[in-house]
Amino acid sequence: MAKPSEDWNVRPHGPLTSLGENLFTVVGELHMPLGESRRRMTIARLADGRLVIYSAIALDRDAISRLEALGTPSFLIVPSAVHRLDVAAWKKRYPSLVVVAPPGARDKVAEVVAVDCSEVDFHDPRVELSVVAGTAGQEFSLMVQTETGKTLVVNDLIFNLPVLKGASGMMMKLLGFGPGKPHMPKLVMMKLLRDKRAVRNQLETWADTAELERVLVSHGGPIEAPKATLRELAQSLT
Repeated sequence: MAKPSEDWNVRPHGPLTSLGENLFTVVGELHMPLGESRRRMTIARLADGRLVIYSAIALDRDAISRLEALGTPSFLIVPSAVHRLDVAAWKKRYPSLVVVAPPGARDKVAEVVAVDCSEVDFHDPRVELSVVAGTAGQEFSLMVQTETGKTLVVNDLIFNLPVLKGASGMMMKLLGFGPGKPHMPKLVMMKLLRDKRAVRNQLETWADTAELERVLVSHGGPIEAPKATLRELAQSLT
């Protein structure tokens, strides 16, 4: 896997896509030892035009121009210690960015970019950043209210990769990745999950969120049946 760098290294990615008047996303590809994997960046636009960048990806010229047309990149959310690849490059390109890292991952993130804080109030009730319960402060989630409902953004807690083909797909399946449905990979849970009951309660709390429209994950497609999926994942932890 590539190492974090201050260079703006553009890797393959799709277009900047709107999911609402204040919510946007980009899906990219990342070369892993066992093959290509998907990764997602999410952008929330605050009422005053500032942009919240969650799990940053270096974008090509057209995409970054479209992003800058939306507003001012202001907050760089590093959702976990693993998602540091492009954060230094973003900070170098936009020096005024406020870098926010989870308290349990702050030291690791600080190895590649200076961290400003581990909590933030965006002064916009439609966008809320939270530490995921039961992860020992290692992961952030984001809740964004759009004109059609609420979108929950999570990082590595939930994967939703398609079934992968070939030898690499078989290996990924053995490791618990890519079953073709939303899941919590065992390898990830071994590192991330510290309090199973707290994580289960967190999933159930999210499932009870009014107007919850979808879940966006950093690795895989959107979850469009969020409440049932979150309750199913919570049940798997009992």
